Amino acid sequence: MAMTASPAYSFGLSFEWGPTKKCFDSKSPPITLSKVPKGTAKIRFRMVDINVPDYPHGGGTVTYGGQTSLPYGAFRYKGPCPPSPHTYQITAEALDARGKVLAKAAARKRFP
Repeated sequence: MAMTASPAYSFGLSFEWGPTKKCFDSKSPPITLSKVPKGTAKIRFRMVDINVPDYPHGGGTVTYGGQTSLPYGAFRYKGPCPPSPHTYQITAEALDARGKVLAKAAARKRFP
């Protein structure tokens, strides 16, 4: 499910777990971007376990150069390691060169 948090843009993202291994995989999953706002210089990502929102999975920031997808391992984070299936949300913030948030997008997926 892709969600958009900014009415000015239709910025969106989706992701697949792909080669993500359960527990201790520090490489981000493959991510697909859509309708990235004009003027975006970087995209900041954060992952949250919806079932355990206080766990610090972290995220990363990537330089945006017009790409519509990010490969497995585009940034480092604490990968999923649930005792049973959990739902995870990846949030993206499109940032301009000064760090101003232009738009936000998010997607959720269960793991494993």
